[in-house]
Amino acid sequence: MTYQQTIDYLYAQLPMYSRIGAAAYKADLHNTIALCNAIDNPQAKFKSIHIAGTNGKGSTSHMLAAMLQRAGYKTGLYTSPHLKDFRERIKINGQMISEDLVVDFVERTKRVSEEIKPSFFELTVAMAFDHFEKEKVDIAVIETGLGGRLDSTNIISPILSIITNIGYDHMDILGDTLEKISAEKAGIIKPGVPVVIGEYLPETKNIFLNKAKEAAAPIYFAQDEYLVSNINYSMQLLTCDVTSTAHNVTETFELDLNGLYQTKNIRTVLCAEGILSDHGFHIKNDAEKYALKHTKELTGLYGRWDVINEQPTIILDVAHNEDGIRQLLHQLSVVRRPSSALHFVMGVVKDKDVSKVLSILPKDARYYFSNAHIERALPHKDLLEKGKAFELNGESFDDVNGAIKAAKLNAAADDIIIVCGSVFLIAEVDESFLTP
Repeated sequence: MTYQQTIDYLYAQLPMYSRIGAAAYKADLHNTIALCNAIDNPQAKFKSIHIAGTNGKGSTSHMLAAMLQRAGYKTGLYTSPHLKDFRERIKINGQMISEDLVVDFVERTKRVSEEIKPSFFELTVAMAFDHFEKEKVDIAVIETGLGGRLDSTNIISPILSIITNIGYDHMDILGDTLEKISAEKAGIIKPGVPVVIGEYLPETKNIFLNKAKEAAAPIYFAQDEYLVSNINYSMQLLTCDVTSTAHNVTETFELDLNGLYQTKNIRTVLCAEGILSDHGFHIKNDAEKYALKHTKELTGLYGRWDVINEQPTIILDVAHNEDGIRQLLHQLSVVRRPSSALHFVMGVVKDKDVSKVLSILPKDARYYFSNAHIERALPHKDLLEKGKAFELNGESFDDVNGAIKAAKLNAAADDIIIVCGSVFLIAEVDESFLTP
């Protein structure tokens, strides 16, 4: 098969969560274990870091990978979903897996795949493990898909586990309370393996403590270990001071992942860095500082407060659940001038509880509701009607690029256009918009 034929096969033949939602989710690890058994269990042959969480796990994964890469370690990175190219999911030192290797893996595993009928995600996870083992990475950063306990990535034995935070998302699969969701995420905690909790809530802290105690896993709470202060923000960089509470030492950092919510993720990253040093992965200060200032360049991460145009300002952000949107709105409150009107280009998937998001959006903004072209997308006209119930006024478009064009026509030079609500909507933004 050619590469395109291979990708078409993956999309057409394998159940895919991004396309059909919960029906593609396999609530056990049997298929992943079977796939990895068939390729001689590559996941057991390299060191790894395992990262779960409701929000922030992608940014945290990329920042850690950038730091390890800059420190000279051959670093694998597995994340999902992708924005433009399937191969974004599997990288080594910022370089995507080659098209030939994707084709080779699918052909090598076709027989077992046809027997066990894995999901798209299960096969992709096995592909990443195979690639990292064959390329002899020093370490791989592995992001969960959703949840943790039953996520396909949870067959690894990492040297460090990380749970960034807990919020309401994927409630149809993970549970409808923070306690239930926390228990699923805590499923990545392994016997004796240290775990960093980026951010906890009163409802979640004891769940993590109890699981760590049961597993005899050292546990660290990053929000208690580090304090962030003196936050200065520009549209391109975020600068902040971070103080170690244990040593009373303060350092200044510049982040090109410049959403204000990254001030939470940097605490998690620095906490993890200290533990990695105990495992022989030493990151010098200059490598650390450079990596955090150039994470996008080093690892190819996009869609996190990406400013793609000025006059008017156009920002892409993959915020799609209540916690993510709240953080986005907080950042807007910091950067918005009194004279700046807000324009939201927005699309969501139909299996989310969109009412919580709509209820917190500003009523004085203008809305351009749209949809991605996947089965899971909520039709733009339906989203328009739901928005009206929350006094969100605007119009709707079948294509996100048409929505952005309309917003640009309506926006004054100092207005702000936010494109958000779904990773899949961001993925369909035309390349012509990506150059300021």
